[in-house]
Amino acid sequence: MTVKPIQVLVADDHPMIRAGLTATIDAEPDMRVVAAVANGEQAVALFREHQPHVALIDLRMPVMDGLEAIQGILRFAPAAKIIILSTYQGDEDIFRSLQAGARTYLLKDTLAEELVRAVREVAAGARPIPPAVGQKLADHMLQTPLTPRELDVLRLVAKWMRNKEIAASLSITDQTAQSHLKSIFEKLGVHDRTEAVAVAARRGIVRLD
Repeated sequence: MTVKPIQVLVADDHPMIRAGLTATIDAEPDMRVVAAVANGEQAVALFREHQPHVALIDLRMPVMDGLEAIQGILRFAPAAKIIILSTYQGDEDIFRSLQAGARTYLLKDTLAEELVRAVREVAAGARPIPPAVGQKLADHMLQTPLTPRELDVLRLVAKWMRNKEIAASLSITDQTAQSHLKSIFEKLGVHDRTEAVAVAARRGIVRLD
């Protein structure tokens, strides 16, 4: 009896990374890449067409990012097995990806043998979490989350808006904007706006691109 190979979809906007992942997976006798795409929108469309066993999806992509792609795929394939593969190591990035429905989160410096092992394990129904990722998740659980309004304020701070501009944009008073900013500093463990943006970007709370 011939065993059907694990069919994999690869989504990454960098051609060289996409080609490298494809070559690594296709070199395995029990795996085959059925589609390799450059953005999340294509990932959703090609997942629907090919129904692969596993999807390897980059977190940050144009047109539609990895989180949106996960959500789009799970809407028509609730049992889809998705791995996020990213250069970003922030605890918020990891938490949001797993919360959205990814089975695991791998970093792009993961060794080839570890990558293919994770694909096999996810295809078999497991949720293998690398130790470094697990530590980030543990760190995340110890953090005090920002409120939705604080996130709104922080995103505007990341655009280098002043308090008056933030207040006008969110239809709040200057004092309320300042109060939110004080709370943000306390929760992030920082002392000024620049440091707040740097920490938030590193953790994946805000994006600067």
